[in-house]
Amino acid sequence: MPVSTDSTVSLAAVDGAIESLQITAGSGYTDGTYYAAVYGDGTSQGTSSGAIVSIVISSGAIVSFGLTAGTDTTIHNAGTGYTFGTVNLGDDYIFSDTALSSSASVGSGTGGAVTVVISPKEGHGNDAVAELGGHYVMMRTTLTGAEGDDVLTGNDFRNIALVIDPTTYGTSTVASASTHRQVYALKLTSVSGTFTVDEKITQTSTGAIGKVVEWDSTLSILYYQQERFGDFGTNSTTGAYVAFSGANAVTGASSSATGTPDSSADSAVTLTNSNTITFTNGYANPELEPDSGNIIYQENRKPIGRATDQTEDIKLIVEF
Repeated sequence: MPVSTDSTVSLAAVDGAIESLQITAGSGYTDGTYYAAVYGDGTSQGTSSGAIVSIVISSGAIVSFGLTAGTDTTIHNAGTGYTFGTVNLGDDYIFSDTALSSSASVGSGTGGAVTVVISPKEGHGNDAVAELGGHYVMMRTTLTGAEGDDVLTGNDFRNIALVIDPTTYGTSTVASASTHRQVYALKLTSVSGTFTVDEKITQTSTGAIGKVVEWDSTLSILYYQQERFGDFGTNSTTGAYVAFSGANAVTGASSSATGTPDSSADSAVTLTNSNTITFTNGYANPELEPDSGNIIYQENRKPIGRATDQTEDIKLIVEF
């Protein structure tokens, strides 16, 4: 069941109020309606200005706690500031009026007791999530096709994560769009062959290493990623990271496909679903700043293949 804190309820919450009673009926008491102050550490405890309980006795027994004044044992005044409280049924503590000015007696019965139940800190309803144990958050999203060209369909995925406040590339501005493309892209010219998904790519002169995410043969756009693992983004010998740059040929390790970044590509290219990628000298960065934001949840799953006519329904239940 979803749990949230309602502002109207939280504003009405009273710290340390007596919100409930536990009744032991007992027997042999004198029938009637009586009033007793709640002693303890609350504001004006033990007086008519503090918490007061209305005690109803019928057929010699204390009537169980309910909500009907005059019929059930009820809370006449909830009081404030209590962390503990007691109700004494002795003759010196029982009254026939709410002002606690007219002494009374419940008689010589035995076994009866009224136990007060204190509200949580800041009062019932102040923080419904904490009070009701709302430690779990359910989240759901769907990925439909290429999601406007941001979620590529030529590869699978097997990792799902929650990231708080990632920023747009090259800025400190928190990203706000519903989807973002998070791969690098090359606009190639003089292409020979067909790059294949997941193959290693290398670049002459720079020595840069990456991994193919998807190859768009129609627009000659190579989407790739550089990971921090040896031979897939960093030099396997030195561990150094080198970015792809310049008009240096890129070669696929398994396909032997080649292409050269188009240094004249300095404009926006319209993709299949009408989104655009703006290239600079044939290069385009991802839309989010790498390593920005905080990962609060991550889950590995079996590979999920994607397609343009497919929708993935992703649900997560996370315990905080």
